[in-house]
Amino acid sequence: MSNSVVIVTLSLLIMFSPFLSKVTRIPVVVVEILLGSIAGYFGFLVENELFTIIAKVGFLYLMFLAGMEVNLKEFGFAKSSLLRRTIIYFTMLYGCSFTIYLYFDLSAVYLVLFPIFSLGMLMALVKEYGKNEPWLALALNIGIIGELMSIMALTILSGGLEYGYNREFAMTLGGLFAFLVGFILFFRGIRILFWWYPGLKTLIMPHDDGKDQDIRFSMALMFILVAGMLYLKIDVVLGAFLAGTFIATYFKHKTELPEKLSSFGFGFLVPIFFIHVGSTVSLDAFSDYSILQMALFLSGVMIGIRMISSMVAYSGYLGFKNTILFALSDSMPLTFMVAIATLGFEADAITHDEYYTFIVASMGSSIFLMILIKILHAYFYPKELKE
Repeated sequence: MSNSVVIVTLSLLIMFSPFLSKVTRIPVVVVEILLGSIAGYFGFLVENELFTIIAKVGFLYLMFLAGMEVNLKEFGFAKSSLLRRTIIYFTMLYGCSFTIYLYFDLSAVYLVLFPIFSLGMLMALVKEYGKNEPWLALALNIGIIGELMSIMALTILSGGLEYGYNREFAMTLGGLFAFLVGFILFFRGIRILFWWYPGLKTLIMPHDDGKDQDIRFSMALMFILVAGMLYLKIDVVLGAFLAGTFIATYFKHKTELPEKLSSFGFGFLVPIFFIHVGSTVSLDAFSDYSILQMALFLSGVMIGIRMISSMVAYSGYLGFKNTILFALSDSMPLTFMVAIATLGFEADAITHDEYYTFIVASMGSSIFLMILIKILHAYFYPKELKE
């Protein structure tokens, strides 16, 4: 399959997916995944270097946009009671995961899989519903914490599978720790620098910017941090995410920048990533009963432990309806499930069928939950839908 066919197919899918979403009332992300699966099944989208690279850039850009939702000066929990609830939530989440891992005598890959978080699909919800929804605002904060924990878990899993638990594995963990400490010190240093020289902010990103310096600086920072992650052998997602948090924390005067970057991302790069995810799995996998059965088990466990943990921790804070929406919104770790599946399969920690199970579970649950959230939101808050 030539690159020209792939490019034309991608262009058509990106262009028509919003129209199909509007007609079917299915979230546009779900439409993009489904269209990618169909196009891949009929041979219009095949795995090639160009498609893969652009999709990876789309994923990194999505994580960069997720980081831009975090202002480190403001991030946190205004109420100590909410912080206690969050500690209870994560304690229960990881406790339930560890219990299931022991009970079914599963591979260590599953111990990382069950409590995994990813902001990819959550950002799509933010795009659709906005951050003013209480359940979604909390889901975003929890998702940010969960994703950072997931990146650390993925780094540990990746190092353990690649090197074994030896000196090189310890060096990988040491590199992650050293980078995080260094980045915290860098943040503090920049904060002092901007306090002494406030004009530097407008020098880097002027108010009257006819040369798009703000976008140039943002993209340069993202790729520099991604390159740093590659050098340290740490998940590159962390670099893209931290670049976004840096921009959001220190350049608040550029109020139009998040919208400019978001429009480009969700209008072009991010759809390519979701279409690529859809194209990676043959539709035949959805007809294999054993794979579907295991995928349902995985999805059920991931949704179930989040629902239980959410009800215990947040039902008194959010209320019953919002807690359900919160639990469902944090149950779609699509991108990191794909990452775990790839790591596990390449290291022979999971079988070929398990690999497809992870992919089918990640895609199927994301599609199902995006639609379910839309239905429940319309049912719980019919007035908002009419408005």
